[in-house]
Parts: sequence; C-alpha cells; structure tokens
Amino acid sequence: MSGVNEIRSTFLDYFKSEGHEQVASGPLVPRNDPTLMFTSAGMVQFKTLFTGVEKRAYSRATTAQKCLRAGGKHNDLDNVGYTARHLTFFEMLGNFSFGDYFKERAIELAWTLVTKHFDLPKQRLLVTVYIDDDEAADLWKKIAGLSDRRIIRIASSDNFWAAGETGPCGPCSEIFFDQGEGVAGGPPGSADEDGDRFLEFWNLVFMQYDQIAPDDRRNLPRPSIDTGMGLERVSSILQGVQSVYDTDLFRNLIEASVDATGVRAEGEAAASHRVIADHLRSSSFLVAEGVLPGNEGRGYVLRRIMRRAMRHAQLLGAKDPLMHRLVPALVREMGGAYPELMRAEKLIGETLELEETRFRTTLARGLGLLDEATVDLKSGDSLPGETAFKLYDTYGFPLDLTQDALRPRGVSVDVDGFNSAMERQKAEARAAWSGSGEAATETIWFPIRDRAGATEFLGYAEEEASGQVVAIVKDGAEVDRLASGESGLIVLNQTPFYGESGGQVGDRGAMSGDGVAVDVSDTQKKLGDLFVHSVTVREGAVAVGDELQLAVDHVRRSSVRGNHSATHLLHEALRLTLGDHIAQKGSLVAPDRLRFDFSHPKPISDAELAEVERRANAVVWQNDPVTTRVLPIADAMESGARALFGEKYGDEVRVVSMGRAEPGVNKAFSVELCGGTHVRSTGEIGPITIVAESGVASGVRRIEALTGEAARLHLEGQNARVADLAALLKAPESDIVARVEALIEDRKRLERELVDARKKLAMGGGAAGGSDDATREVAGVKLFARTVEGIEMKDLKGLVDEAKKAIGSGVAAIVGVTSEGKAGVVVGVTPDLTQRFNAVELVRAASAALGGSGGGGRPDMAQAGGPDGAKASEALDAVAARLAAA
Repeated sequence: MSGVNEIRSTFLDYFKSEGHEQVASGPLVPRNDPTLMFTSAGMVQFKTLFTGVEKRAYSRATTAQKCLRAGGKHNDLDNVGYTARHLTFFEMLGNFSFGDYFKERAIELAWTLVTKHFDLPKQRLLVTVYIDDDEAADLWKKIAGLSDRRIIRIASSDNFWAAGETGPCGPCSEIFFDQGEGVAGGPPGSADEDGDRFLEFWNLVFMQYDQIAPDDRRNLPRPSIDTGMGLERVSSILQGVQSVYDTDLFRNLIEASVDATGVRAEGEAAASHRVIADHLRSSSFLVAEGVLPGNEGRGYVLRRIMRRAMRHAQLLGAKDPLMHRLVPALVREMGGAYPELMRAEKLIGETLELEETRFRTTLARGLGLLDEATVDLKSGDSLPGETAFKLYDTYGFPLDLTQDALRPRGVSVDVDGFNSAMERQKAEARAAWSGSGEAATETIWFPIRDRAGATEFLGYAEEEASGQVVAIVKDGAEVDRLASGESGLIVLNQTPFYGESGGQVGDRGAMSGDGVAVDVSDTQKKLGDLFVHSVTVREGAVAVGDELQLAVDHVRRSSVRGNHSATHLLHEALRLTLGDHIAQKGSLVAPDRLRFDFSHPKPISDAELAEVERRANAVVWQNDPVTTRVLPIADAMESGARALFGEKYGDEVRVVSMGRAEPGVNKAFSVELCGGTHVRSTGEIGPITIVAESGVASGVRRIEALTGEAARLHLEGQNARVADLAALLKAPESDIVARVEALIEDRKRLERELVDARKKLAMGGGAAGGSDDATREVAGVKLFARTVEGIEMKDLKGLVDEAKKAIGSGVAAIVGVTSEGKAGVVVGVTPDLTQRFNAVELVRAASAALGGSGGGGRPDMAQAGGPDGAKASEALDAVAARLAAA
C-alpha cells in the first residue's frame, strides 16, 4: 500500500467504513466563499455546514479535496521546486463531523488509521495540542498511550484555528512523524522546528467555540471536527522518502518531463523538473474547471503558473512547447480519481500549447527589446517605469517578467512609474468615452472597473456560487446600500450569472444572505467584462462588501442553453441544405424561443425547412458530448470554425463543437466561435421544431424555432388540432388531408357555379332603377347600361364583353356596386365604333359621377371606380350624355 492512489483510496474507504459519507472534491474555485481565490483547505466546501447556514442528510463526511495555494491569501508559488514539501496543487484528505462526534472519537479514528491501516510505528509519532487543551492531552494519553514527552503543548496560533476575528474556532492537534536523526531539525516548539526531521502530516481541528468579540468566546452548542491530512506528505512518509517529489506520482511525472527534454533530473535541472511537474497539475486542474489564462484574477494566477513552468522548460533546453506533451502522463496518474481530467484532456493540452507558443514569442521579443532598453544600465540602476509599461502595453511583456529578467544584473524597475503610466492610459480611455445620453451614462462603470477589476465569470461550470458585492448603482450614481423594496444594479467580484451578449439573453435568479433576499431580473455586461446585475431587494438590505449566495434560475438557464446550442445546429443545417452562402446576420437566444437571421435571397420552401429540421435533429439524437476548446483566433478560423454575429473576439477564442458530420467521419457537425453557455451533450436540447420563416430585410431571412419542452408543447398542440379536425371531418387522421383537399375543390366548384349564376341573373334583369330592358338607343347608337350587385369587380369586364356580343354594335356600360357602397364601372365599345367613341373618355365621365377621378384602359375597353355607389344611375346617365353629345 505505497502508491499515492492506493493511499487515497485506503483513507476514504476507512472513513466510509466508519459511517462517513464520501463527498466528492469541491471545485478549486470555491462556490461558497468569494473571499478565497482558490480552495486551499478541505473544509472550504463545508463552510456553510459549520456555520449552520446549510443542512445536509449526513453529519459525518470524508473527502479527498483538490487544493491550490498560488494566489490570494495563500501563495506558495515561489517556494515550489526548491523545498521538499511546497506545492501549488495538493490533495487534502479529511474527515469531518458536523455536530456528531468530537475530540475522543476524532483522536481514536486518527490513531487507528495511522497505526493499524497505514502501519506507522508508534514510537516515531508525536502530537501537539494547544497549550491549555488538557482534554486533548488526556485523550492522547488514554487512546494512544503517548507519554507527556510526546505530547507537546503549543501556545501559538499555529495550534488554534479560527475562521476570522469572529465566528467558529477551536484548538488544534497535529500529528508528526519523526524521519530520523539523519534529517536536520528539532521537534515542534523547539528552536530547530523549521527543519524537516519532524514532519507534520495531519491536523485535527476541534471546533468548539464561537468568537463573539475579542474578549467574548462562548461554547458552541454542537462542537465539530475538521481534519486535514496532506496526501503528498503522508505518501512521502509511507514510501520512505524525504521529499514529496520522490513519491511515485511525482516520479512518474518527472520521468515524463525527463523523457521529453532529454535532461536528467539532477543538480539545478532537478528543481526545473519539479516546477514543471507541480505546475502541470495546477494548470491542468484549473483549465479542467473552466479557468483560462488571462490578465486578471484567477486567469492571471493560472498564466503565472503556466509561464513559470514554461520558463523552466526553456531553461532545460526545450526548443518547442513542452507542457502539453506531459498531459497524458498526468491523466494516467490522476484521471481515475479525477475524471474531469479525462473529460478535459484535449482542452488542457490545447490551452497549454497555445499559451506556451505565445509565451515563447513574447519572451523572445521582450528580452530583445529589454536588452536594447537597458544596454546602458548597470547594477543598482532602475529601468524607467514608462519603458516597462511600453514593454507591457505594446509588446505584452509582463512587469514581473521584466523584473525577473533584470534581477540577475542587479537592475530594478521603477514600479511607481509603471503604475503611473498605467493610470494615465486608463484616464485617456475614460476621456475617449465621450458623448451624451446613454453613452455618457456608461462612464460610471469606468471607475468601478478600475477599482474592482473584471468580474470573474463562473457560469460555464457553475449555476450556484458566492460573490462579494464590490459596487452598487442606483439612479445612475454609486451608493453604499440598497434597502428592502429598492431596485438598483449590483456588481460582484465573481458571478455565475451570464451577461447578455452574442444574442444570448442575460441570466435571472436570486441572491441571498443572512436575512437578505434579492431578486435578479437581468444581467448585462459593461465595458466588456464587468457583469452588472439588475436587482430588487425583497428582504433585508444589501451593502458593499457583503457576501451573497448566488443562484441562477436553473430552469430558465437550461432552456437558454438548449436554444443556444440549437442555433449552432440550425446554422450548419441551413448551410448544408441551402448552400455555403449562408452566414449568420443576427440571433436571439431566449428561454422560450430562438430566432436566427441569415443571408439568403429568397423564401425557403417547406421541403427545405423540413430538411433543415431533420439535419439538426439528427445531431440531437446522437447525444454526443459538446466540447469546448481554446485556440488562437487565426487557428480557429483556419480550422473552419464559424464566427457568430454580435460576438467580439480576442486573440484567444472558445471553440464549441457539436455532433458528428456523418457516421464513421471523424469531424464535428458544427464548429463555431462562441462565448455563450451550452448543453453538455446534444441530447439535452430535446426536439427542435421550426415554427416560422420570413424575410426581415433584402437578402436576409429569419427562422424561429422551439426546443425541448416548448417544442413538445407546440407539437402536442398541433396533434390536438389534428385530432379536432379529424373529428369534425368524421375521418381518420390519416385521411384528413385528402378530405380537406376534396372540400376545397367542392368549394371552388360551388363558387364558380355561384359566379356564373350571378352573371346570368345580372345579365337577365334586375337592374337598379327598376328597368327590365337594359338596352336603349342614344343618338342612333345602342347603349347597354346596367347596375349589378354581388359581382366581383374582376368579373365586370366579362359581363361587358357578353353585352357587346349581345348588341352586335354599340356601347356597353356596367356599374358594379360593392357591399361597402363603393362602385366600379367598365365601359366597352364594339370595334366598328371605336373611331367615334373612346371607352376611356366614357368611363371617366361615369367615374366622375361616382365621385371618383380618372380611369384607364384601351379605346375598346376601360375601367374606373368611385366611392359613391348610390350614384350608379347617374354614372350610366353620364355615359349616355357623352354619347348624345358626340
């Protein structure tokens, strides 16, 4: 039982057998403590249990917790590689009691594990207790049989744990292993305690007090236990080595580094290999959780870790990017315990390769420029801050890298001058943001952004987290608090809420705290990376500095995710169906629907829409994982990834891939650049149904679609309507199309017969004015003049043609009166009379009588209209008068 993986399993299995719930490791980015940059101890994920804010189904737990100490309050970065024990990433084994057992049972469990299951010799173990914790000292004597000499009382805060100035706290008891006289150092509490001989590997915290005030400490009603055993440390003890880097896990990682560089892990090179092995773990686990290298916050810490390892790779003589080549070795060692490494292996490798490629370019260019700028400087001189800032701002050369490069020469950097140049640039950027109205109001976000930094977005991996309020805005001005019933805008240091961008709407949800309830109605982005939450305080009050629990509306976010992923599938399905000219022109991704605008010159046929829908749903049914990668923008575009309308892209982009192009082809169906949130697998989208297609501008079409539950309800409604229609037709659902077609044909036939009947009736009598004879003679010319009702205006010409045939030679004039009281008039002249009479002139006379004007046509047939159908007889008389006057 000497392997690291076996030691981890033994610990967890032991406590499971003792009634503890095995709880998966919490994330490296804490969900419930926004004051921590990274999870640095096993108890972090249980913080709300210890404080009583949260209740769970178990009162005992055991974990192997991922921890990282490389930024914020805990930073071991600079020591890594040069000491026997310091690591940035480590695993903390722990057992916890939430008001269940206390000191006696905790000591009994610990002693049994280390002496019976780990088989450590009792004579080489000693413990510490807090100076006045007589109870713990007596229990160690009783349970372990330790003498007073091996129970060392410590008065310092090292043996008293506290969460802060107030809150839960209690004494500690640490277990040490004596590595032998051959190792320098003395026992804890001695002048030589900093040596390595006595190695502390397990700390038991007895959480028994509540610190109300500096002079007011009270007993907790339900004292608890929080322990932490460093897996790497105990592994070094059990494997009989003095450095954690000599344990089997690290030996294998270092061996992979040696194989890749061809440089043995000896002398100065040993430290470089150790740095690479440790930083490989830190970088990989952070990337697996969605943290990507950047210039602020956690992203900046990750970049520092990566680049420190990459610098050591260069010191070892590596000519090409190295770190990504070591990822498979890490996955082999730790992927079994942490499957997120296997899931994200490709993303980790690509991120490391991209960062190392860029770093090598930056390093080569920056060192050259730095040499030019410092050629005249000697030891004791200082590089002007303006020059350092120019290297940073123009060439991407970080300040700490400049300082590291100059340190061997004894040259410092004017940091104050660097900071002044940075502030001047920010001021110029703010001044450039000028204007009125909305543009002017946006200037309020600049000082907030400068003071608080970018908001860290946690929403790719989390829907619940915690955040600290860094700014509140109400009615366009910063305020310190919002009271119950007030609405305003809240900025947090970190958030799982997605800010509206790229067509995807902002998240809604809730914030909460002790006696505080806040509704979040929208989330927007300001200045690109400042997330602003529109809120209303429902209960209590919110103030700057408060820590709040954040919860995205899960149902709404899930619907939005499904619709966003569906737009990607529809985009590609449209391209495959209609052609490569398809390009996105806009989108809306809401929880209840999606809208997708694209370039296309004509309406899409029903058959084409059906094919688009079929292709998209085929990928949904594949239910393949949706993968995310990070690539340089040029590489991403060269690989065929499609950019989405409305997104702004930096040098590095998220590339989202979905589905398989076709069976047996190792190619994704959809590959797009996108910063939005997406489903984990395509099957989560549910059915996709297109509900509308329309034109929105010249050459731009739009489809609207539904997914998931909305699509199901839509289809359910359609099925209900089909069933109702079948019932009305008294026919099976399979026959209703044929039955409806037959009904339509019957209606058309009846309409034709009705029109014919009306024509015959109109031509056979019933003229307005009571005359049965529509034909009269005017100035020796036959005039057929009649008013008709119930005849479509388009049929008047046909009636006039029939009248012309009936009279043989003459003029026919028919006025049709509509049900709304308007009128249309048609005048026809037989061919033998067109030299004497012009139908256009005659119809204009009739139109004038109807209150209209104009009219047009040919000499033998013309038509016009007017608003006053009651003047139909006057219109016919006007035609007769023109004939008489000719």
